Amino acid sequence: MNVTLAVKQYVSKMIENSGPGMKVLLMDKETTSIVSVVYTQSEILQKEVYLFERIDSQSRDNMKHLKAICFLRPTKENVEHLIQELRRPKYSVYFIYFSNVISKSEIKALAEADEQEVVAEVQEFYGDFIAVNPHLFSLNLQGVARGRSWEPSMLARCTQGLTSVLLALKKCPMIRYQLSSDMSKRLAESVKQIITKEYELFDFRKTEVPPLLLILDRSDDAITPLLNQWTYQAMVHELLGLNNNRIDLSRVPGISKDLKEVVLSAENDEFYANNLYLNFGEIGTNIKNLMEDFQKKKPKEQQKLESITDMKSLRRLLQSPRLSELDAVRLVMLYALRYERHSSSVLPGLMEELSRRGVSERHRGMVKSMLEYGGKRVRGSDLVTPTDAVAKTKQFFKGLKGVENVYTQHQPLIHDTLDQLIKGRLKDSQFPYLGASSLRDRPQDIVVFLIGGATYEEALTVYNLNRSTPGVRIVLGGSSIHNTRSFLEEVMATAGHSGDRTQGSGRHSNRR
Repeated sequence: MNVTLAVKQYVSKMIENSGPGMKVLLMDKETTSIVSVVYTQSEILQKEVYLFERIDSQSRDNMKHLKAICFLRPTKENVEHLIQELRRPKYSVYFIYFSNVISKSEIKALAEADEQEVVAEVQEFYGDFIAVNPHLFSLNLQGVARGRSWEPSMLARCTQGLTSVLLALKKCPMIRYQLSSDMSKRLAESVKQIITKEYELFDFRKTEVPPLLLILDRSDDAITPLLNQWTYQAMVHELLGLNNNRIDLSRVPGISKDLKEVVLSAENDEFYANNLYLNFGEIGTNIKNLMEDFQKKKPKEQQKLESITDMKSLRRLLQSPRLSELDAVRLVMLYALRYERHSSSVLPGLMEELSRRGVSERHRGMVKSMLEYGGKRVRGSDLVTPTDAVAKTKQFFKGLKGVENVYTQHQPLIHDTLDQLIKGRLKDSQFPYLGASSLRDRPQDIVVFLIGGATYEEALTVYNLNRSTPGVRIVLGGSSIHNTRSFLEEVMATAGHSGDRTQGSGRHSNRR
């Protein structure tokens, strides 16, 4: 259950299949990202791959002394590019690998274009996802929904990506989905249809306890992406932005050429690997001391959140000139989600406070959009129980009173969901099985997918559960990996206020 290793083995197999000699790796925009997160350029150079090119590049030279390894998503655009390539081949021989299922008609079209018989191999290697960490994958999709329904192209792409993960891990799972989310059910049905058909073509070893796929909806826990995430990896993503394990610093004034893009890889960076899941207070003694000094200088009302009722000090926070516009809106969003239907809610007053601050109409509108996205009306889980203030406090902030490091006390909803699943207590009435079968034994291999995006805090939860629960292996995936800004963009796109789309397509040949 290691998605990084699965993709890495696919890439290694492609290179081995081409035999000795100098090679070019021909990719598209998405497969370039897929390969780059699991292999460094220097590692691939050691395997006689000396050139990296894009299939859509118009400026490639003829290099008949090179073998071409093509790793492409099975989109119509890529197939057309490949057809044109084979009609006028630039390399001596072509080993073609698609990252997902490709149709027989497209295979036929490629065969007809190969008049010079330069194609040595065509196969499907299921690496159609970004392996961020060994237990975390992403599809790099933003804005998967319109309202409470799928954007059609996004349903197809999520189906492809999720089935690719299952095939790469050689798992044909039972499927459970979040009943309150129609999107979860539709994705479950779509994956089931594909995986059952493709699985029959493989000789996978069946285990005594079947693997389990759990499909969840981000809107069930809109709190987690709004809170600061204080592990090293999460902070980098929140403050600088991590895209395919890379940080873009090109806009920093005076930055040197070597530092315009920084790669953070647990595979090749020992410091990053050792500190990946450490929280803000654990990364180093100096940072810890600095944080303690900072806390001593802060006003008392900001030092401790001893109970949820202290959220009423929000008014003072909102009046602080040091609070950014986005952070002010985040605070009001958290209050709105927490006190949505409370009889003593002061949300209208807080909205007026945002207006007095000069917060833009677009940002103020995000509060309403957040309630439409993840409010009480749409949540399947009972995140906020109106009758039990103590339980609410524990569930959201896990009782911050008396805790030394308040920054890591929030527990994502996925922790309780997976804990109940592992203990066999997850209610079928809320998370039904797709089909008549159900799992009687404790699950061992679990793949969790979050429609609407996961977070690094949830990845930490899965990492800790893997460490603390012997015999259970969990992999987490999402349509994307969010920081605050990307999550707010997702919410606004779902509400129909914005959204460019990333599209994908595909369908089948020799299987691996």
